[in-house]
Order: sequence, then C-alpha cells, then structure tokens
Amino acid sequence: MRNLLLACLLALCLPALADQRLFYQPLNRDATVTPAQWQQLWRATVAQGGKTLIVQWSAYGDSDFGGADGWLAASLREARAQGLELVMGLYMDPAYYQRLEQLDGEGLNSYFKAQLGQSLSQYQQVREHWQLPVAGWYLPLELDDLHFRDAERRAALYSQLQAFNRQLDKPLHISAFSAGQLSPRVNGAWLDQLAGLGLKVWWQDGAGTGRLAPMVRMAYEQALPCRVGIVREAFRQLSAQPFRAEPAQPALTGGCHPEAVFALRYRPWSRSVLTLD
Repeated sequence: MRNLLLACLLALCLPALADQRLFYQPLNRDATVTPAQWQQLWRATVAQGGKTLIVQWSAYGDSDFGGADGWLAASLREARAQGLELVMGLYMDPAYYQRLEQLDGEGLNSYFKAQLGQSLSQYQQVREHWQLPVAGWYLPLELDDLHFRDAERRAALYSQLQAFNRQLDKPLHISAFSAGQLSPRVNGAWLDQLAGLGLKVWWQDGAGTGRLAPMVRMAYEQALPCRVGIVREAFRQLSAQPFRAEPAQPALTGGCHPEAVFALRYRPWSRSVLTLD
C-alpha cells in the first residue's frame, strides 16, 4: 500500500514525459498515405500524448505538396479534427545549407532576406487558401553558430527576423543547433536575445547527429535560459550523404525547458504509415 501511495504521489508531482510536441517533416512520398491511414496516425499520436504538431515546411523548393487542395493540407485538416494544434512551417529552399557555405557578408544577408520573402509569400498562401487554423508559424531556416558566429551577422539576422515577425498574425517558431563555434554562454545569450523578440526559439539537442561529444552538448544545454525550448532528436544518424538514420529514444527530461521531439517519422506508432527511406 505504501509503495502504491508513493507511485501515485510521483505521478501527480512529476511531468508526463510524453511526445506532447512533435515535428513532422513532409516528404513527397507521403502523398501515397491514404486518408484512413492519416486518421489512424493522428489518432495514435494523440493517444501517445501528442498535443502540438510542428510541420517543418509547407513548401519545399518547387513543391507545395498540392497546395490548398493537396494531400498535405487534407492530412493536416484531419490532424486538427483529431485534436492536434498546428504550428505551420513556411518555405524551405533545398539549397539552403549549400548557400550558407557559399555566401558571406552582404551576400548572405541578401539571401536570407530573399528566403524570408519566400516564406512570407507562403504564409499568405496558407493563411488565405488552406483553411487551416494554426497556433503559430515555423521558419524552416535553421540557425547555427558556425554560419552566425560573427556578431555583426547575428545583429543583421536579428533585424531581419524582427521585421519578419511583425508581419505575422501568430507566434513565429525557429530552431538552432550548435556546431561548437560559440561558447555555450554566448550561444545561450544569442538564443535568449532572439526569444526576446517574441519568437519561440528551439535548440536541437544534437543527440541524433552526434556532431558534438555528449559532455559538450550538455554544456550547451545547461547554458540555455528556460524560455528556449529543446528539440529532442529521436533518431541516430547513420550517414550524412545521403542522410540516413534509424529510430532512437528521445532524451525527454521534463525540466524547465519546453520540449519537442524530432520527428514523428521515427516514432514507433508511425512506422506502418510513414516510411524512413
């Protein structure tokens, strides 16, 4: 009886470590998923504790997944019907990471501004035509401390995001990851500064990519202010080119940071619906 009482008290006091916020990365091959399968997937996601679905993008290069009448919009309407809140991703340039490598100074600033323009156009498309109530918007252009290690470049990015955010009707979400180029303290202060704009900032824990040693990743995590959320990677990377990964258990902690899981595709209940390769 005593052990049962203790277990009940723990259940009341400790936060449930469920997949409450999940990233979903739309891929063209998901067009083959049937409406019944989508319904099954969203029901299972809610049953697993899912509350918010962060859709990584709604347009990727030349593909908008059929637009307002396409399979992505239809599947997300079903997600809403099953009780999931949506944070809708905007536009992603397939060459984004190559452009970050190639461009510098004013060239990079101009490129980022152009990509924000593309996302603003996509925002207007989704808002006017997709008939999807959303709780927020997600900018797929991930930030890192390699390409934004220079203070002037971070200042220019800050101004651009500030102007972009003013044009949206719901909170803007953005994510970042660490490449070991800024100290944990400076990195934490940078992300906190972005959060000060009213952005919902997410830091990717890097457990899946394994780019940094575990103790180094932990130092970055511990330097984050509580208002910066943490994306727990639910995969283990097998190769970079082409990207291949296998499912892994996300390291949810229930600490002071909001947590999200990347990504739905790697979670056990989705594997009969969303393919990995």
